[in-house]
Amino acid sequence: MEAVLSRYENQITILSDYLEEFPETDEPVWILGRQHHLNTDKSKLLLDISARLWFTYRRKFSPIGGTGPSSDTGWGCMLRCGQMMLAQALICRHLGRDWQWEKHKKQPEEYHRILRCFLDRKDCCYSIHQMAQMGVGEGKSIGEWFGPNTVAQVLKKLALFDEWNSLAVYVSMDNTVVIEDIKKMCWSPAQSSSVAHSSAHVHRSALGQNKNTAGLCPGWKPLLLIIPLRLGINHINPVYIDAFKECFKMPQSLGALGGKPNNAYYFIGFLGNELIYLDPHTTQSFVDSEENGTVDDKSFHCQQAPHRMKIMNLDPSVALGFFCKEECDFDNWCSLVQKEILKQQSLRMFELVQKHPPHWPPFIPPTKPEVTTTGAELIESTDKLFELEEEFEILSV
Repeated sequence: MEAVLSRYENQITILSDYLEEFPETDEPVWILGRQHHLNTDKSKLLLDISARLWFTYRRKFSPIGGTGPSSDTGWGCMLRCGQMMLAQALICRHLGRDWQWEKHKKQPEEYHRILRCFLDRKDCCYSIHQMAQMGVGEGKSIGEWFGPNTVAQVLKKLALFDEWNSLAVYVSMDNTVVIEDIKKMCWSPAQSSSVAHSSAHVHRSALGQNKNTAGLCPGWKPLLLIIPLRLGINHINPVYIDAFKECFKMPQSLGALGGKPNNAYYFIGFLGNELIYLDPHTTQSFVDSEENGTVDDKSFHCQQAPHRMKIMNLDPSVALGFFCKEECDFDNWCSLVQKEILKQQSLRMFELVQKHPPHWPPFIPPTKPEVTTTGAELIESTDKLFELEEEFEILSV
């Protein structure tokens, strides 16, 4: 017990070195749906922030595509921010929002399994390799900077091959979230056994020994909801600021992707009129998993006070993220949006509608192509996915 307390106190001491970077104020700090008070629980605030998975530029990984870059320095910041948002969803899904990370403390297997999804290897399902190559289908060359919407579309496609986490990823269109479509997607029936067999073969390599997949269980599929927005023309319109801040107060909050032109940050909360964010613009060396499957995770947690920036300095192109593990979480989110976001606003940040707009193409929940391949060939197998999407677009015109 004394050893545990000593380790905890040492961690508090390390974090306390950075506390002066936060101003003395009575205003609350909001971090991903949790409220903190600087006057009474500064250390708790910093521990909460350090528990978030922090993905940064890396170097010395295997070349992307075999002959491409072996570092994402200078171009991969939005991809890393997308990884951070998705990782927070997986933490909430498997460990819970209130799970805390402590340096040198043994972590559950689910934690290491989540980390392995993001290692910089071509056979990891959300690696920089998979994301960069999937971006080619979105019109982005490998090594080209992504915007918030592009990274959202990439995550949506890669999630189709991820059976262990079994997420339903919904990316809104035209600033509109359609309740009917989300419920249709999250309540989609389980796959047939033949498709499940082939897709399990696809993903076994990309997730490590993937034994019991969660995707075959009937019921609500945990929802990752991403809402790409444009909150102004060249600068953020002040009319959106209060609604934008309200999103960080919601218990379903995964923060926001955004930043400045060609500089992406992962925004996790706010203090007054300043946004709090994790910055991926640090280059670290590639880290691989150990033989026993664990990952040396020291470089995957930011152990200092995060950066802050004035909301008005934010580029207007952003993407909000939310996670709803159960249907009741989504219903609660809809209620909060109606109450806090859509209330008496002449200029709404986004729309929430019950029914699918009649002038839109029919909504078809995305499904994984029936392919039999290895994780290393995962990207090649998505050619069929692109072909199916193109056919759908032609039919919809």
